[in-house]
Amino acid sequence: MKSKGTVYLVGAGPGDAGLLTLRGAELLQRADVVLYDALVNPDLLRLAPPSAELIARGKNMTMPQEEITALLIARARAGQCVVRLKGGDPYIFGRGGEEAEALAAAKIPFEVVPGVSSVVAAPNYAGIPLTHRAHCSSFTVFTGHEDPADEKTCLRYDQIAKIPGTKVVLMGTEKLGDWTKSLIQHGLPPETPVAMVRWGTTGHQQSVTGTLATIAGLAQEKKLSSPVLTVIGDVVKLRGTLNWFEQRPLFGRRVVVTRAREQAADFVRQLTELGADVLEIPAIKTVPPDGRENVVDALLGLHAYNWLVFTSANGVAAFFDLFFKRFKDLRDLGAVRLAAVGPATAAKLRELHLEVDVMPDEALGKNVAAAIHKFESVENLKICLLRAETANPDLPRALEELGAIVDDIAVYKTVAETEDPGNAGAALRESGADWITFTSGSSVEHFHARFDLPKLVKQFPALKLASIGPETSQAIRALGLESAIEAKEHTTEGLISALLKAV
Repeated sequence: MKSKGTVYLVGAGPGDAGLLTLRGAELLQRADVVLYDALVNPDLLRLAPPSAELIARGKNMTMPQEEITALLIARARAGQCVVRLKGGDPYIFGRGGEEAEALAAAKIPFEVVPGVSSVVAAPNYAGIPLTHRAHCSSFTVFTGHEDPADEKTCLRYDQIAKIPGTKVVLMGTEKLGDWTKSLIQHGLPPETPVAMVRWGTTGHQQSVTGTLATIAGLAQEKKLSSPVLTVIGDVVKLRGTLNWFEQRPLFGRRVVVTRAREQAADFVRQLTELGADVLEIPAIKTVPPDGRENVVDALLGLHAYNWLVFTSANGVAAFFDLFFKRFKDLRDLGAVRLAAVGPATAAKLRELHLEVDVMPDEALGKNVAAAIHKFESVENLKICLLRAETANPDLPRALEELGAIVDDIAVYKTVAETEDPGNAGAALRESGADWITFTSGSSVEHFHARFDLPKLVKQFPALKLASIGPETSQAIRALGLESAIEAKEHTTEGLISALLKAV
């Protein structure tokens, strides 16, 4: 008989993926099943193994609580490691206590992993400390979801109004006018400072400040809707000085990253730290090429080549992955010279402690040929191009015109990425973005095949395109569009610099 599995009730934090606890990340990495709520940052799902089953509770929490509990019990009884990923902290207005009770009753082993609650995180990211020696030494948390006129409610607004210190209200948007009036009626001064924070800790955080008397009207004017947290008290006055998060240079800008998922992590991290609301929609992924026999022939004849030419970091990674499966010593590369199309490709080679002999000033394939020929005459030299299966023919043509003997070897193939676990594609179609970043011509082509780029730009006139370099810009122009910016240094760092200058 198979032993029981374990259910882990894990707090996912309030939205910023970086606020997940180390224990939560560790459990996600070994999960068999992840059942997650709608407000959980989809980036966290990438921590789960590729084999893990990901189950969404639904955009509007459509899976009933009874069904969730039954699913947790059934999967644990099947011997699986089950992670129940819940927004914020499982035990703070998250029904985690009910789920834990049900697991205990079913004699299912479980563990509760605390999470950073929006109660403390959202005010922090809005520049509001809940306590401060000059203002208060306590705070009270309650839900504004109840109807103040309902005699059955467990909330006593007459008592809440008299409690000193900061007050934090969760789920209070729908009945905002009711409970603010009730607090005023029970003695809380109408001029008491109030702040409302929507989507706290995320790149699309929105904050509105007013007073207890004016906040309902301001929220209606700004069309605030859930999820929103409200802070009441003098500490709100500190927001003007302590508002660190919303001052970041890319705050409020939605930036789409189309780079392959395995390469995008550092780019996404940098954009996020600059305050951007990042939509990660990888357009491409790399897979082995169709004709691998050509790669084998190239490896067997490495010592016959005068030059190895790499036109992307992907090409470097793919080639050396194959190389080290056959050879154990980097010296088996021989005395061949190395050329790289641009700084990102050169950096990938330097990771292997290989120095690049030639790199053109501008990352264009044909410029690589000119740069090699300037280094030495290529006439009758044997040159191996290690690149994508379908690639721009300009480089081999330019080398052959200079008299080189060229082998164009495909070490990887670029195909369309179809997975979208976080539904970022739907979010783009629904509300657009400020910028779409492209880091290769193939990412432009595959993104266009999925979204119809000219149509998307027409639908969202404020949308701008950002290109990493000339060949990528060329692919954009082929669609009848223009990139608003092109990175001077053809790297993701250069692309970020161009974005910062443009906003």
